[in-house]
Amino acid sequence: MSGARTPGREPGPEPGAGPLGGVRVVELAGIGPGPFAAMLLADLGADVVRVDRPGGAGLGIDPARDVTNRNKRSILVDLKAPDGPARVLDLAERADVLIEGYRPGVAERLGVGPDDCHARNPRLVYGRMTGWGQHGPLADRAGHDIGYIALTGALGMIGAPDQPPAVPANLVGDYAGGSLYLVVGILAALHHARASGAGQVVDAAIVDGTAHLTSMIHGMLAAGAWQDRRGANLLDGGCPFYGTYATADGRHMAVGALEPRFYAQFMDLLGIPDRAPARDDPARWAELRDAIAARFATRTRDEWTAVFADSDACVAPVLSLREAPHHPHLAARSTFTDHGGITQPAPAPRFSATPTAVRTGPALPGADAEAVARDWDLPRRPDTVPDLAPNPL
Repeated sequence: MSGARTPGREPGPEPGAGPLGGVRVVELAGIGPGPFAAMLLADLGADVVRVDRPGGAGLGIDPARDVTNRNKRSILVDLKAPDGPARVLDLAERADVLIEGYRPGVAERLGVGPDDCHARNPRLVYGRMTGWGQHGPLADRAGHDIGYIALTGALGMIGAPDQPPAVPANLVGDYAGGSLYLVVGILAALHHARASGAGQVVDAAIVDGTAHLTSMIHGMLAAGAWQDRRGANLLDGGCPFYGTYATADGRHMAVGALEPRFYAQFMDLLGIPDRAPARDDPARWAELRDAIAARFATRTRDEWTAVFADSDACVAPVLSLREAPHHPHLAARSTFTDHGGITQPAPAPRFSATPTAVRTGPALPGADAEAVARDWDLPRRPDTVPDLAPNPL
């Protein structure tokens, strides 16, 4: 008999646990977008149990500082051990969601694929995170963020026209096109499962999500309002009043003065209102860009920040990762938080009735075996219990 909980019998969320309090998630350890998606669910209050493999996931980050494992718990399971798959299926039977990020077919070969899990828990939402998706000519190929966004056209839009495309870290593919779409899919499927009693598989491919992010641009392209090349459009740096400029101290300011009234304030505060008419003549954009660049080069970033403070000119300083938490606005909103000596982004978004928080630091591999076994009422398997314990140091 399935150990899955029935609708109406789930425990209520603990105070401050977030809107997903009472939701159980199994995360089969991986790297990149899968762990981030599981962190987001954990931030929202889900009880996320990360199934770590002996030896770690492969990136070599100190587990105590890997904030993508905050608000989670961890056990160790060797899926290649004789009883490893059974241990994961015991968890899946009691879970609402499972997340895996293997190449297509690997979970099935290990004995923890969708059919195996749904045989034990028909209500389970089985989330699959890959770069290329579960089918297609590239499905079995290795890959990383940069390759996924390259094929979707997203990478080709970013950067100066006379330079190679700029690499946007792994934010566009792994996290925006991958993690966030996986979480949206999981929440939608969870809603369906609670209403119908039927779980399903969520196939979240980074190529699909990243392509979806470009929807507005494709609409503009079809309407003739976007040129299919870098640095020639309103939002890709081609427009001189939507871009970045160097300041006298080698730092940068970001300008987004698109609307006419914001643009008028921008030009006035910048000190070159006589150049304002060039806005409406793309043939003069190069001239306008040079004039704006020359003005920004006369003062430091902090001096320009003071000039544009309290205005609607849509100008902001370009801050570094270490500077950002100290910006007055972000500090006032507690956009960043300190937990366990690590400065990190606070959970987002915010909820009026079920607030979220960083409740615990990064889960250390295997550290929560006993608590998870107790809380999830897992069957005791004496022959494999030692695998649950953390590796001795």
